[in-house]
Amino acid sequence: MMEARRKLSSPLAWAGYMIGFGLGGFFDGILLHQILQWHHLLSNLEGETFRDLRIQILADGLFHALMYVIAGIGIWQLWRCRREMAERGADRFFAAAALIGFGIWHILDSVFSHWITGIHRIRVDSPHPLVWDLVWFVAFGLVPLAIGWTMRRTGGTGSALTRAAASILVIATLIAAPVSALPPRNVSTAMVLFRSGITADQVFAAISAVDGRMVWSDRSGELWAIEVGANRSTAVLYAHGAVLVSSSMLPVGCLAWIRPIG
Repeated sequence: MMEARRKLSSPLAWAGYMIGFGLGGFFDGILLHQILQWHHLLSNLEGETFRDLRIQILADGLFHALMYVIAGIGIWQLWRCRREMAERGADRFFAAAALIGFGIWHILDSVFSHWITGIHRIRVDSPHPLVWDLVWFVAFGLVPLAIGWTMRRTGGTGSALTRAAASILVIATLIAAPVSALPPRNVSTAMVLFRSGITADQVFAAISAVDGRMVWSDRSGELWAIEVGANRSTAVLYAHGAVLVSSSMLPVGCLAWIRPIG
């Protein structure tokens, strides 16, 4: 096994590191910035400019563009090393390097973005942001790094510990998404997506049915933020043309397309 590993080149390892690093950035950006919307890249920066959602989305986009470049270089490097993938143990060698790269991304992001510069935290709205930072640091930084390092040292034959750690990561990811979709406490604003072609009169009739008021809407006139009256159920909105009602942002998706009225 040691002889087989010596045949595998450093460029193949770097292909795995860079692809894993890029995937770590995509995982962070897509899950935390867009799906869960726990933070944006520059969420904690002060100033009127950074309160503009368009600037936040732009920064996220530039971040993803950088991840594309890094992952693209890794793919190009992998293409150059494609003949090595036929060697014994090359698949495990590459997978180990990718896990190491994935873990390194989350470790660097935690140290630089969360603790040194403070440009964002995992959950910027949490009263205990350090707890979330540390959980993320361990679960998606140290654990993948340890699994990758173990695979690299042992040839990737796997163990009960490795399989258990992988299972924990999968379970944690599956649990995090639905939990984050729960409505926040003491929030009376609902995001409402109405059916295509609905008129303004019908929308205002729906708002009246929940004793609400309009907060803002997108340009299409189909996506609205509504302040719902006290002790009123948003389920009534479905009878007035709503196709999706949520007190969290998760089902609505990225807010880059939302523009205030007036």
